[in-house]
Amino acid sequence: MTILSGKARLAGITGWPVSHSRSPRLHGFWIERHQVDGAYVPLPIEPRNWTTAIRGLVAAGFAGCNVTIPHKIAAFEICDTVDASARRAGAVNTLVFHDGKITGSNTDGLGFLNNVRQHGVDPVAGPALLLGAGGSARAIAAVLLDLGVRVTVANRTRARAEELAKDLPGLTVIDWERRHAAVADHALVVNTTPLGMGGQGELPVDLSAGKPAVADIVYVPLETPLLADAKARGLKTVGGLGMLLHQAVPGFHAWFGVEPKVDDELFRFVAADLLPA
Repeated sequence: MTILSGKARLAGITGWPVSHSRSPRLHGFWIERHQVDGAYVPLPIEPRNWTTAIRGLVAAGFAGCNVTIPHKIAAFEICDTVDASARRAGAVNTLVFHDGKITGSNTDGLGFLNNVRQHGVDPVAGPALLLGAGGSARAIAAVLLDLGVRVTVANRTRARAEELAKDLPGLTVIDWERRHAAVADHALVVNTTPLGMGGQGELPVDLSAGKPAVADIVYVPLETPLLADAKARGLKTVGGLGMLLHQAVPGFHAWFGVEPKVDDELFRFVAADLLPA
């Protein structure tokens, strides 16, 4: 068991709510594995108090924090500097505090890429079809475009997809109803919506028209109905929990000075209550 000293490094995750987050479990595992003198804690902060609270964390000597819903845009705005990943995504999920200054980045796109690669899927093998146009879609679309991938977006509200395309030139937008036929023209299909998550309803998409790899950023449950359908068809599948694990690596490295590994032991630990008994 790691014992904190007076020199312990502190980080955490801010959100409202934040009780659902697996990040404390994830970072706690790495802290214990590497015997880091530090701690990573949940920080439930209401939007009206967020800026004041973050300034307080900086003043209190925290090394930084992760940012989840609904604070990612506010995090972008509070930064003294943001890196290219945050500028492209238009949002921040990782803050690093140093000498009173705040630096922001967005590691969601990198987390997605490393996750699909770890599952044997080449993200540049062909065009990608993204379902949804929210913050995660923005980060994933940006990193795929930067790799030269042709990216198509379908969203239930087309206007939101069009807004995304304005910010990320090169995106192709199609109507939501065309998503079924579009499967045939894409090597990778990615669900970036909450559909498939417990209580959110299923994502209706017909995979019979093609042979794409299928990725889902939802990880509760570990195997969504979309992934189960894809697996039954013999398609390569990529679950969402690995994206969470991989996106956490840069922040942990920046705050605690150790570059951790994403492996099966970590996956099983973080997913312990999601795996079949």
